[in-house]
Amino acid sequence: MDLRAIGLGLAFALMWSSAFTSARIIVADASPLFALSLRYLLSGLIGVGLALAFGQSWRLTAPQWRATIIFGVLQNAIYLGFFFVAMQTVEASLAAIIASTMPLMVALAAWLFLGDKLGPLGIIGLVTGITGVALIMGTRISGGVDLTGVAICFVGVLALTIATLTVRGASSGGNLLMVVGLQMLVGCVALTIATLLFETPRVTPSWPLALAFIYTCLVPGLLATWIWFLLVGRIGATRAATFHFLNPFFGVAIAAVLLGETLGSRDIIGVAIIAAGILAVQISRQRTV
Repeated sequence: MDLRAIGLGLAFALMWSSAFTSARIIVADASPLFALSLRYLLSGLIGVGLALAFGQSWRLTAPQWRATIIFGVLQNAIYLGFFFVAMQTVEASLAAIIASTMPLMVALAAWLFLGDKLGPLGIIGLVTGITGVALIMGTRISGGVDLTGVAICFVGVLALTIATLTVRGASSGGNLLMVVGLQMLVGCVALTIATLLFETPRVTPSWPLALAFIYTCLVPGLLATWIWFLLVGRIGATRAATFHFLNPFFGVAIAAVLLGETLGSRDIIGVAIIAAGILAVQISRQRTV
């Protein structure tokens, strides 16, 4: 893994983790599905416009179109849609911790259903990661966390897991920025339908909302997704996923600094355990690829 790949991985992890804090700010002043659909409209149009300016084409390969639609619906609409709804009552730090379990769920699903090999280190990593999640959830449940919101987050992670297992087709064949922009527009269409069916749009204008919305559109939404595909194209999905072990640390740190969310000793220990489990699983998967 070269220095450029490490830089891309660190940048992606930091941007991806920051999305939970900005989302928490957004849903305080705007209805979640409407805000997210508008975010994807703007991000998608910017992405497609930049792709066209750079000479990229609408003519994607068949695997790219398939992955673009699946990824757009599962990640952009279902995963983030569920998280935005849940984060009306769930803290950003807890949402980031739940989302960071995705690599564990991907490894488990690939092992059980796709025939991927997972050595002893990977099995230890899965058990370790699950233990860390159980430690944190036990503390939060005793503290009165909204269980419905937590359940919604886990359903969202399941959708992200499925999306991750299908993303390989979108990272080959070129036109990466076009792919990213089109995925955003797919998510916008799906979320617009969901908004019309399940939500009455509301917006309370404020500077925190405006700044968080602009940041979310440009950085976690557009730039982080583009960087992820660049990273996958450079070192492969299995190695790229190793950087997810940083997400629990970055997610809770950003929420603590910007939102003042408090973390107990068990939360910190749990985050460290989850990160160790994720790293062990990814190292094991690299050895079996």
